[in-house]
Amino acid sequence: MNDVIKNKLALLPDQPGCYLMKDRQGTIIYVGKAKILKNRVRSYFTGSHDGKTQRLVSEIEDFEYIITSSNIEALILEINLIKKHDPKYNVMLKDDKSYPYIKLTHERHPKLITTRKVKRDKGKYFGPYPNVQAANETKKLLDRIYPLRKCSTLPDRVCLYYHLGQCLAPCINEVKEDTYKNIVDDITKFLNGGYKEIKLELSRKMEEAAENLEFERAKEYRDQILNIETTMEKQKITMTDFTDRDVFGFSVDKGWMCVQVFFIRQGKLIERDVSMFPIYNEPEEEFLTYLGQFYLKPNHFKPKEILLPENVDIEICEQLLETKVLQPKKGQKKDLIKMAEKNASIALNEKFALIERDEERTIKAVENLGEAMGIYTPHRIEAFDNSNIQGTNPVSAMVVFIDGKSAKKEYRKYKIKTVQGPDDYESMREVIRRRYSRALREELPLPDLIIIDGGKGQIEAARDILENELGLSIPLAGLAKDEKHKTSQLLAGNPLEMVPLPRNSQEFYLLQRIQDEVHRFAISFHRQLRGKNAFQSILDEITGIGPKRKKQLLRHFGSMKNMKEASVDDFIKLGIPKNVAVILKEKLDN
Repeated sequence: MNDVIKNKLALLPDQPGCYLMKDRQGTIIYVGKAKILKNRVRSYFTGSHDGKTQRLVSEIEDFEYIITSSNIEALILEINLIKKHDPKYNVMLKDDKSYPYIKLTHERHPKLITTRKVKRDKGKYFGPYPNVQAANETKKLLDRIYPLRKCSTLPDRVCLYYHLGQCLAPCINEVKEDTYKNIVDDITKFLNGGYKEIKLELSRKMEEAAENLEFERAKEYRDQILNIETTMEKQKITMTDFTDRDVFGFSVDKGWMCVQVFFIRQGKLIERDVSMFPIYNEPEEEFLTYLGQFYLKPNHFKPKEILLPENVDIEICEQLLETKVLQPKKGQKKDLIKMAEKNASIALNEKFALIERDEERTIKAVENLGEAMGIYTPHRIEAFDNSNIQGTNPVSAMVVFIDGKSAKKEYRKYKIKTVQGPDDYESMREVIRRRYSRALREELPLPDLIIIDGGKGQIEAARDILENELGLSIPLAGLAKDEKHKTSQLLAGNPLEMVPLPRNSQEFYLLQRIQDEVHRFAISFHRQLRGKNAFQSILDEITGIGPKRKKQLLRHFGSMKNMKEASVDDFIKLGIPKNVAVILKEKLDN
């Protein structure tokens, strides 16, 4: 604990609020909430913690706090701060998983659509469904039974659906509002559990069609019945009523939490969602944060009823979610919560072996690497590699590893601009200058370790730019390769010395992954650039292909490989004269 933290701890208020933990670069690494800020924040710096929490505390160099007037305000503020700063030690639920709904639009001429977005537009939404196929099959069935329009905008003449009896043709016919009201009521009844009556009616029609030897029509009715059974009945019935519910259960062990959510729609358990993440606060507090993130996402569907375990603050949940929240003490609803909790506990136990193995490969490997080099734990590593063939199309690439895992969104490619010929030293100087002058200018996060895929010359070139031009003191290392082009040794320090690492250690394997990845990324960029330039040069040699046609060919084919596979006719279809197309094909073939 440094002096800054000691002084701030003495000033903490005994009020609710949020706290923001920062590392030595001022980056926010964790956001938390507290009923009493003084007690909660102090707890991080007193007593013993598990290894995971100790890792967080070891990185804290400073903190800020924001006082709120209530616990619910602190919870909402915490969720917004996590969304804004995306701290690496907080779990942030992603918006990449959404379930499909069937929607009855609120229009003069309503229609049925499937959608993943729930809007406040007076439309009627049914679902969510376990997958798109289930929703689409149900919609397809309803389209056959109820003749609503299928088109986005009304045409000026009838379409095929009208002739099939699946549309009332409002484009040419005046359809009364009462007609639509009856259809909408029937569809609503169907999707709220009245489909069994529809199934009986379809069965009657199927038998009648078969007796009349109308086998195609009978088959269509049979398929519709099968669709109903697949989408509406082959799901476990869990409740006797048709109330839409979400059922939550969670389990905590070894500093990790698993939350399971059962989605019950129309009395059926249609899907479950599983989330697993490390926690650094009291389990009940972490669960509230999870719950807020789960439902406060834009357009997220909130059912009529939410069932929660008994050890959760129900008053805060009701204020936060603004819907009916229950904590059942017995009966079927209580059994559902127990089932969710049991599933969470089982999932957590199954994952521990994988979690421990993953931490061994990543976080512990990073910690061991820092110890071996005598530096702070390099949570963020940026690695560089140059690529050129006989000085042509020189490029460089940077990959980023955070806590031992690749962060592909932060990878960067560089075309070398100021260097003529194959000069790896000057190329490295240019790229390091460009990368870190921009990082300083735009206040981007700086790495804890920079790795150069190269020898002493490139390392010293990078060091010269960092220290003498930019005034940065960032640990620097280089990776040398053996005669088989495999990772051989790590060079670090000033002057450079070999850092002894066991070749069967996880930290050595981590360096191998980093070196292989940066080399792959640099080579792929170089090939892409070289292929594009070769592509352009061939086009430049052919009379009859000017800038406009050249741009057209580049846009259409995209690569040399695609262009070589094209025929003369393919070029002619693009408007290239036949004689020019023949010459182009010959050039490509040669």
